[in-house]
This record gives sequence, C-alpha cells and structure tokens, in this order.
Amino acid sequence: MLLFVCLFALLFSSSSHAADFCVAKLKGAGNPAGYACRMPSKVTVDDFVFTGLGVAGNTTNIISAAVTPAFVQQFPGVNGLGLSMARLDLAPAGVIPMHTHPGASEVLFVVQGKITAGFISSLANTVYVKTLKKGDVMVFPRGLLHFQINDGEINAVAVVSFSDPDPGLQITDFAFFANNLSSELLEKSTFLDDAQVKKLKKVLGGTG
Repeated sequence: MLLFVCLFALLFSSSSHAADFCVAKLKGAGNPAGYACRMPSKVTVDDFVFTGLGVAGNTTNIISAAVTPAFVQQFPGVNGLGLSMARLDLAPAGVIPMHTHPGASEVLFVVQGKITAGFISSLANTVYVKTLKKGDVMVFPRGLLHFQINDGEINAVAVVSFSDPDPGLQITDFAFFANNLSSELLEKSTFLDDAQVKKLKKVLGGTG
C-alpha cells in the first residue's frame, strides 16, 4: 500500500510541474509580471524565432543611430523567460543618448566598429567609461544612466541583451525636453538658462 501511495505521488508531481513556456498573448494588456499566455495549441515554432537582427537599422535621424528590438512585443516567445535582445546601429558620430532601462540590466557585445560606452553609479555618481572594439563586451547595471557613442570612422554595430523581456526605456533628454513641462520649472530644476531650455525644447519637440 505504501509503495502504491509513493508511486501515485510521484506520478502526480511529474504531471503538475510548471508550464514550459508562456508565449505572449499580445492582444491583452501587459503588466510588470508580463503578458497573459497564449494557448499551447496556438503556439508555433515561429513564436520562438526572431529574424530581424540581421538587418541594419535606419540611422538617418537626429541621433544617427537605430535600435532594432527583439523584446516581448516583437518576440512573443521570450515572455516570462527573463531575457530579450536588440541590435544597435551607430553611424559615425552616432549616439544613443543618456538613458535608463528601469526593468533590466544590459549586456553589450560589439560586432563591428568602435563604441565608447559608459554608465554612472547612483551612489556616488562615479563614471565608468570604456572605448570598446570588435569582440568586446560591457555590462550596464539595471536602472543606471548609460550611453553609447560611435567613436570610429565606420558604422558601428552591437548586439545587446537584457535581463527582462520588456526592459523599458527612458531617454533623459527626451524626458526633460520632449514634453510639456514648463520652461520655468525646467530652468529651476536643471540650472539651465531660458535660452538653453527653449533651444532644446525646439530641437526635441517639447512645448511650454
């Protein structure tokens, strides 16, 4: 009898393990825990494959840079797995401005060119900067301000990975100057003068 009970418990525990995956049901709303799971019968191998990182992004813009994301919104198979990726293209002098990823740490791998990258600690505002060459890797801790600049004469390419399917993004310049926060409040909170604030608002599309 005891042997039967043990076998039953073993069979029951093996059949009630956690799901293997949770491919995102993107039609619903996401939340900090991720997206709802698609029914397994609706999942195909294509949900676990992303082909967009082989194509260069369009760098003809104000920052001469492009990011091609493979986050949960583009790559439903990463939902719930604690990871995602992206491709970074930087034309000569291109820059990814100071920004943060509130939801994830980042690993950057340089595929081509030369990229100067760095981040700032939150405790003592210590700056960590390095010029990276092809094959180099740098990590950026979760939530810290960081940037990347093409310091070479050719297009730079990097592949980045994140510790969350939806790492989030807040670019500091756009957060300050691409909205309707009043110039008066910006001047008081940033110590910039009126002319500088209005110039930046004009460049980045802000009002007020």
